[in-house]
Amino acid sequence: MRRSRLVIALVLFLAGVIWLGQGSGIIKGSAMSGSSFWSVAGVVLVVAAIAVLVLERRRPATGS
Repeated sequence: MRRSRLVIALVLFLAGVIWLGQGSGIIKGSAMSGSSFWSVAGVVLVVAAIAVLVLERRRPATGS
């Protein structure tokens, strides 16, 4: 697996979890708190992170 894609997946996942927490009201103190838009955006980012990981694991291994 390429390290850069793993880092991208990790950043997407963390941002998604934070946005999901803010949108659902678990994390308070922001204009994003309690907004369903940010909940949906968080779920989309988490799914995108999982997709990057799955696609990266399916790639054939290279020589180095």
